Amino acid sequence: MSGCLPYAVIGAGPAGLAAATVAARAGVEVTVFDEQPSPGGQIFRAIEQVPAARAGVLGTDYRCGAGLVSDFRASGARYFPDSTVWSVDATRELGVLRAGKASLLQAERILITGGAMERPVPFPGWTLPGVMNAGAGQILLKSAGLVPADGVVLAGTGPLLLLLAWQYVQAGVTVKALLDVTPWRNWLKALPKLPAALLARHYIVSGLGYQRDLHRAGVREIHGVSGLQAVGEEQLTAVRFRHRGKSRTIETGLLLTHFGLLPHTQLTRDAGCAHDWDDRQVCWRPRVDDWGNSSVPGIGVAGDNAAIGGARAAGHAGRLAAFETLRALGWIDTAERDRRAAADRQWLAADLRIRPFLETLYRPSPDTLDVEEDATIVCRCEEITAGEIRRALREGHPEVNQVKYLTRCGMGPCQGRQCGPALAHILAAAQGRPVDAVGAFRIRPPVRPITLAQLAALDTAADGG
Repeated sequence: MSGCLPYAVIGAGPAGLAAATVAARAGVEVTVFDEQPSPGGQIFRAIEQVPAARAGVLGTDYRCGAGLVSDFRASGARYFPDSTVWSVDATRELGVLRAGKASLLQAERILITGGAMERPVPFPGWTLPGVMNAGAGQILLKSAGLVPADGVVLAGTGPLLLLLAWQYVQAGVTVKALLDVTPWRNWLKALPKLPAALLARHYIVSGLGYQRDLHRAGVREIHGVSGLQAVGEEQLTAVRFRHRGKSRTIETGLLLTHFGLLPHTQLTRDAGCAHDWDDRQVCWRPRVDDWGNSSVPGIGVAGDNAAIGGARAAGHAGRLAAFETLRALGWIDTAERDRRAAADRQWLAADLRIRPFLETLYRPSPDTLDVEEDATIVCRCEEITAGEIRRALREGHPEVNQVKYLTRCGMGPCQGRQCGPALAHILAAAQGRPVDAVGAFRIRPPVRPITLAQLAALDTAADGG
């Protein structure tokens, strides 16, 4: 692979697949870099290899990804799996690691569609073996058909938790309990937004169907939970929590947690894109216009990487970004772009009507995000506790990058992905300031770990074949 890439797409989830398919069908030379071994992203992981029985367990929303991947395969876009993009800069230069070889490549247009990550929320015992993110459990189910053999407790908030519980029930797994930390007041706040949400009724219907099936299967759903703790010495043995003023304990060797999603922002920050604090989604996200254009010319962002909207919305956003790319590259004019994009624009607006309701209902409480116990580890890589962070604040370091410098919080292999959000919430709560006022980690390349040997052998015109 040499020369300037006309259109580079980073990520092969719904947004990346949709964008690449539209652009490639129009005749643009499209190159897609994907960390996964096959297209589909997290939501449609292993969709080409999954057996029919497992696909049935995963549900209709998962199976609809097969058509998206099939269309992409037939589009003529060049696809490079097992490829890590470790750098993007404002000149549209990409750092790519593939087959152990690091390369620097130039692109005329870039679309970043890296999707989302689960919101990391530290709580007592969350580093114990036996405590995992719900997304990790879903990955094992999709990619290998692995499910808990001795039952599981699910805890947290958000639609993914309900979906995973339903999928496990379909797979014959004993779900010992679903512990919902959604505050009761959120239900009252969300009710006025329900009428608009009903216009995206397929989500409501699916959610009610999942709850009906869980009720029939005898799954305990305990709402209004607080004070979540994982209990154990060398490994998880139980989950402890508060409910209606009383402490309760459930014995389990596996706890899967989920507290919502955040856009991946490492690459967009690395590229110098402007970011805004989204108080509705309680996260930072890249600033983009209606076509996915970021503040950096030639760099677009689409799907959950731009704002959390789900797989269907991501597909529409990816196609809109592709139509804009066709215009920017001179393949179509503005009027033709608008005409081709009209249907996706309409469907995207309809699909996003559910978001205000979901974002209000599943907004995590300050008590969940503030990490109350000083002994709780916040930075797993460097083993920095909430108490050490508060001590740094008392010593006169009120901003996240100051605390990072002083404590090494955020300097481990995950490069702050797992501790940055929690650090910001701790500092903001302790100072009575908005979360965006305490800043976010500065990002420098490489945004993914690569070795010094790979950097030393850096190729500026590598063969991507």
